[in-house]
Amino acid sequence: MRQWTRRISQLYVGLVAYAVSMAFVIHSDLGNMPWDVFHQGLARQVGLSIGFWVIALGLLILLAWIPLRERPGLGTISNIVVIGFLIDVALRVLPEPHPLAARIGYLLAGVLLNGLATALYVGARMGPGPRDGLMTGLVRRTGRSVRLVRSSMEVVVVVAGILLGGTFGVGTILYAVSIGPLVQIFLPRFTVPEVPRSAAPAVAAPAATLAA
Repeated sequence: MRQWTRRISQLYVGLVAYAVSMAFVIHSDLGNMPWDVFHQGLARQVGLSIGFWVIALGLLILLAWIPLRERPGLGTISNIVVIGFLIDVALRVLPEPHPLAARIGYLLAGVLLNGLATALYVGARMGPGPRDGLMTGLVRRTGRSVRLVRSSMEVVVVVAGILLGGTFGVGTILYAVSIGPLVQIFLPRFTVPEVPRSAAPAVAAPAATLAA
């Protein structure tokens, strides 16, 4: 029970932190995360909020999971809904920085927090986000490397976002080169270990020996 509570808590703390990290990077105006270049471009050209497009694209991407035979989990649906709703809230609440030093601070804080947030929700093992699931499904179906598939996806969305007027800049590049190492640092610390089947207690075992 304790493990389940930890996984749920870690999932939602991670998703809230992810939305806040997105707001930091967007408000820095130094270059958005790759998918947010696209989200922002859609919001500027078509209308509606960035959060709306996070949700709308997340749902559309889930449809692409069907032929890839990917299976969503609680974390997948929560990723779409929680981040989609909270990014708009975070953008309204978080003050926009004006001096360049403050904008750089926002960017660095956002990238660092995003690495931590990603490790939290991925480490909870409640299901991948829609974009991550699309990537892993394509890797399995095509036999290509994770690096190639992820890079190709992000190049496509960044180019589309730039054409739509999304913000591309040094922040986009910083995020692309640093998010992998950051997640690699944080993920082992936050991955909830699986309970081995052999560790399941026998029927006659006292309640105190039940696995958390």
